[in-house]
Amino acid sequence: MTKKKLGIIQSRGLGDIIIGIPIAGYFRDQGYEIYWPILEQFIPNVEKNVPWIKWVPLRYDAPGRYFYDVPIERLKTLGMDEIIPLYQHLSGHTFAEEKYFQFTKFDQYKYICSGVPFLNKWRLAEYITRDHEREQALYDRLVINDNYVVVHRKGSDFEAKVDLSIVPSDWQIIEITEQTPCIFDWLKILESAQSLIMVDSVFANLVDQLNIGEDRYFIQRSHIGLTPVLGQHWTWLP
Repeated sequence: MTKKKLGIIQSRGLGDIIIGIPIAGYFRDQGYEIYWPILEQFIPNVEKNVPWIKWVPLRYDAPGRYFYDVPIERLKTLGMDEIIPLYQHLSGHTFAEEKYFQFTKFDQYKYICSGVPFLNKWRLAEYITRDHEREQALYDRLVINDNYVVVHRKGSDFEAKVDLSIVPSDWQIIEITEQTPCIFDWLKILESAQSLIMVDSVFANLVDQLNIGEDRYFIQRSHIGLTPVLGQHWTWLP
């Protein structure tokens, strides 16, 4: 029996993609084949760890057709049975006119518009395949002290000022930088850390959706509508 094809439109924003993977997983569990066009530079982050999604690479273009116009063309060419855009707002489009948009957080909106229970957001672990060798290799390269804190201070368009004087002087501080082309390679380091300090970005989403750690500190950067719903306990830093 031929599977139905579902296309998802959310071409950029690693945090948004991580938030949306359980949405794709919900439909995969119902027997759909999932196709998801994203910017080609994001492909290394997901192609091996979420291999059941057929990732369609897109090229960046200055007019921004890669956001919606090119993905919808690609998905229609691939013969989708259904297409779900996950944008809550996009210039030139009417997503923001949905009656529930102004009453929800942006991540809630994605689940409401796709008809997926919002609690599925925290089922991310069911939909990823871990590469323990790569995780261990990064751990062995960076960790030199069993007591360490992981700090992620830079989002796509924001860098937080973090007062690290709260970190014990004999602890190692590991800053998340571009050490690897795949965000999932950091999972062992995150899981083994004594403390996590995360700006609102893709790594905070990973930590929250996978319920990693216990001593977590969150640095907000957006207004209430664009700040994700956090399912775990975090200490919010000013």
